[in-house]
Amino acid sequence: MAKSPSSIFIFLRQRFQNQPKSRNFTTAISEGNNNTFRDDDDKRFKDIAKQVSKTIRVQPRWEKTLLCDYPPSVLLTTHCVEQVIKSTNNALLSYRFFRWVCSRNGFTPDSRCCNAVFDVLVQAKASKVAKMLIGDMDFVPDIGSLELFVVCLCEDGDVDEGFEFFLYLRKAGYVPSLGVCNNMLSGCLGAERSDVVWKFYGEMMECGLGGDADTVGYLIRAYCADNKCFEAYELLKQVLESGFVPHGIVFCKLIARFCKVRDYGKVSELLHLMIAKNCAPTIFTYQEIIYGLCNNQMGAEAFRVFNALKEKGYAPHRVMYNTMIDGLCEMRQMPLAQKLWFEMLSKGFIPNEHTYNVFMHGCCKSGQFDMAWKLWKEMSDRGLRKNKFNYNTMIASFSLGGKLNEACALFEEMPKMEIKRDAVNYNSMIQGFCKIRQKKKAMKFYHDLIATGSQPSAAAYHSLIRALCVTGEMQAALDLWKDMLHRNVEPWISTHDNIIMGFCKQGNTREGMSWLTRMLEKNFIPLEKTFNEMIKCLISKNLRDDALLILCKMLRLGYELKEPHYYKFVDRLCSTNSDQAGLCQKDILD
Repeated sequence: MAKSPSSIFIFLRQRFQNQPKSRNFTTAISEGNNNTFRDDDDKRFKDIAKQVSKTIRVQPRWEKTLLCDYPPSVLLTTHCVEQVIKSTNNALLSYRFFRWVCSRNGFTPDSRCCNAVFDVLVQAKASKVAKMLIGDMDFVPDIGSLELFVVCLCEDGDVDEGFEFFLYLRKAGYVPSLGVCNNMLSGCLGAERSDVVWKFYGEMMECGLGGDADTVGYLIRAYCADNKCFEAYELLKQVLESGFVPHGIVFCKLIARFCKVRDYGKVSELLHLMIAKNCAPTIFTYQEIIYGLCNNQMGAEAFRVFNALKEKGYAPHRVMYNTMIDGLCEMRQMPLAQKLWFEMLSKGFIPNEHTYNVFMHGCCKSGQFDMAWKLWKEMSDRGLRKNKFNYNTMIASFSLGGKLNEACALFEEMPKMEIKRDAVNYNSMIQGFCKIRQKKKAMKFYHDLIATGSQPSAAAYHSLIRALCVTGEMQAALDLWKDMLHRNVEPWISTHDNIIMGFCKQGNTREGMSWLTRMLEKNFIPLEKTFNEMIKCLISKNLRDDALLILCKMLRLGYELKEPHYYKFVDRLCSTNSDQAGLCQKDILD
């Protein structure tokens, strides 16, 4: 269903219909007090306007004294008001002054005053206040001001409303400039609304605005945002053949997309195209390549590119160092990561919270907890305020690394630092205590998490259920399973394995077989250990047919029966049916 037009659109449409279709127009609300003045009075008005502007900037509650400080015969003229609005250099103060002066007896604003404050609000990106002004003051801004207002709406993220305003301008017969249209396209991309980019471009085509290199650049970026990198590449080739060369950021966006889909052949082609068109790749271009390689677990290649850049004279920036350190940490190349860390410091780059976060995570991941703790303290020494992401990283790393004392200390420290705990912290603590088999403490964190109104993650549920299954507390494990499903948390496949093995340890073949059957019906592949435990349990209960059935399924999946189970199984078969034992042995050996 189409969105009904707001009252402001209805008002503008009515006023447009009554206006001559000229590109520049103004509509006076009232010209009764629009005092005429000689050219030699202009300086006097401007001087007083500057004094008034200074007063309202520095003096609190100036509304009570302004008419006493300055002659009303000058202050309450539309020319003086317009000059004050333009010279205040503060959109909110200009708007406050305008509202105040409109409430004074003897003053009625004309279109120039309204347009002046409207322009100030638009320049300050105060699109909502500007829209309110149109309705409150019952005036139509100049067409140029309305064009900028549409751009402002797009840049503020109100792209749907901006497009609607644009359509009303078009219906009134006004053709926007190409520069304004390009700014609209840019605003839509900034708001991540590539769908509206194509709508704007369709209107541009209807206006006869073919576009320029910037326009094509925005369209290529819109294709990239839609994950249509090959269409973007074809459009780029067409525009290059036409003699246009888009901005370097367009190449960067396209390179980033091809890195994401691992098409490094196209990345190489784009780099060569940039060089051929005298649009030399910048450090930001190579940053996209290094980031893409690291994201695709190609850290070694990223490091080669990084070193090659330095040899060619490029100076990596802090973001590139962060990316490369993160990539090396993921590869567990901590000596190289540390070398880059100190190299970055020697270049004069001061690590920020994100830089520390990357390196601390790498240290924890490689088991260098002492180094991570040292970096944590170094952050405080440098006066850096730790944020939620820093705490999340350290608590998760220490918890999963078995350093629960340190993790608990950080967990307790968060409220003191006025940082709100979230589900990530609780889930990390649950997994950590389950890992060291302290399920009582893990369950306490589970209940505390529920009390906050959040819910455990699938990983936290998995850890708790596994811990309960190991100790044979199957009913408690099933209760957690039901709670997980009730909260619409998708269980891990391996959580099924833990429950099956838990029933097997209890000797409960019926429940174990039931859960295993459900796994297979859902096309989930159980672990080899799960099959072996199930067969072991069935053999112990003398359920040879069921054991043989499970064995056949297990062998079809390419798993092997562990040797002790194999001998015990064949012995049981031999005790009743030697032919069956021979066939079973043949299947196993095959």
